[in-house]
Amino acid sequence: MTFLHTLTALMPVASILLFLVILRWPAMKAIGISLVITALMTAYIWQVPVIQISASVIEGWIIAASILIIVFGALFLLNTLTQGGAISVIRAGFIGITPDRRIQLIIIAWLFGSFLEGASGFGTPAAICAPLLLALGFNPLAAVALALIADSSSVSFGAVGTPVLVGISKGLDSVSAGQLQQISATAISIDMFVGVLIPLMLVSILTRFWGKNKSYKEGLALWPFALFSGFAFLFPAWLVATTLGPEFPSIIGGLVGLTLVISAVKLNFLVPKKVWLFPQDETQRVDVKPSSIVDETNPRLSIYMAWAPYVLVAVLLVLTRVNVLPFKALLAKVKIEFSYILGTDISNSISPLYLPGFIFVIVCFITFFLHSMTAKQALSSLSISIKTLIPTALTLATAVPLVRIFINSNVEGAVLGSMPKELAATMAELFGQAWPMAASFVGALGAFISGSATFSNMMFADLQQATAQNLGIAEHIVLALQMLGSNAGNMICVVNVVAACSVVGLSGQEGAVIRLTLVPMVIYCFLVGLVATVWLSFL
Repeated sequence: MTFLHTLTALMPVASILLFLVILRWPAMKAIGISLVITALMTAYIWQVPVIQISASVIEGWIIAASILIIVFGALFLLNTLTQGGAISVIRAGFIGITPDRRIQLIIIAWLFGSFLEGASGFGTPAAICAPLLLALGFNPLAAVALALIADSSSVSFGAVGTPVLVGISKGLDSVSAGQLQQISATAISIDMFVGVLIPLMLVSILTRFWGKNKSYKEGLALWPFALFSGFAFLFPAWLVATTLGPEFPSIIGGLVGLTLVISAVKLNFLVPKKVWLFPQDETQRVDVKPSSIVDETNPRLSIYMAWAPYVLVAVLLVLTRVNVLPFKALLAKVKIEFSYILGTDISNSISPLYLPGFIFVIVCFITFFLHSMTAKQALSSLSISIKTLIPTALTLATAVPLVRIFINSNVEGAVLGSMPKELAATMAELFGQAWPMAASFVGALGAFISGSATFSNMMFADLQQATAQNLGIAEHIVLALQMLGSNAGNMICVVNVVAACSVVGLSGQEGAVIRLTLVPMVIYCFLVGLVATVWLSFL
């Protein structure tokens, strides 16, 4: 590639980092300008036909509509539970388990979030866990950033194994079930050394940025419990991945982890004597919630009834994602097709009933009756959710088309292949035998741009395999690094950040979120590369 070609391929990433993270512009402005610059450079330097760029923009709007359905469902669920008083009961229940904010964070973001990721994916964990943390009294920025960081290791096997069964499988010309099993087992084995540190990273960031003393030490002081929590998810996930396959590691790991960690708290196992609280906890009753929501306590709700909607969401997500049951096929069968947009080879579709947002909405209507909500409360929940969705819709209308232009740049008439693959190929040439230290960063790049670990694996699996073959490196280890990198990229993925910010009322603060999640992402990718390099040295 020439310098101009390289600059064009880097533009979607570089412009977002410059405008959103460094200059701290609101996402709507930063991504909108990035879209215009990228489109112009793609047309004039990469020489992609204007019709292809236009079709990519339309495809982006179609995908954005799918994301908005999920975000709306998450907003509607949050507002329904708040209006009906369930959030107050849940908040009191968590304080009953433990008032320690560090442990609350691990239970909700790391363990409950991992279960949700395993059951659904599609950005569901951050969309559910961030507002739940907010309702418990966490700072909105902390709620979003920490929920995104926590939604990492479980992404490798999210949505019932989709990143492996669809991403890796379709990204390679041919791959057997045994090879997929080997790649999955390798990925979780590497993650046993790195992912286990995520809970400790979460609590350290929490105490450093939102604690009274602004100290990492108060988070690191929880290290025995944090490491136990990491293994409580990863070890059962490893057992499942190495024996049963990639479909259920995150689901079972999340459930087992929740059981073990909550039991440990109740038994006071590894729980520090000194309880860590937010500054406001020490002076007043915690009452932090979205400013637009009025929380009306419902004294008739038990803790079990308050949690019932979340349990129902989890059950329905699992039932509608498992292939052996008929529900997945029935829901996915309802499709809105968009074939050969503007006469190009770009096609897409929406399966509205299969999206997690549809499940959220169904649960909201059930909750109206379960919690004996009034018509006024129900309409208020709906109204607030729609109003909150508007700025997110405008941001996603620019963010997703930007991604699709980048991905769809491999077309007849263009001077080179697709921008993502050209960038990755250039990286492979630069790193050579040190490729294991770079492979995960390629996976992270794919997830950052596309908004999906599955898409990242589909884009780069064949390149990772070819690079491993050319360099004489074990393919299954390099492909495992691709998987792990794509889950790390989930921490900084623009689409997920925009969606999660919307749910907690932080639209316009997306750059602040990425500044907090970027360093953990880099550390994670570096460490998995280091573990893989050591592993390869023994082969």
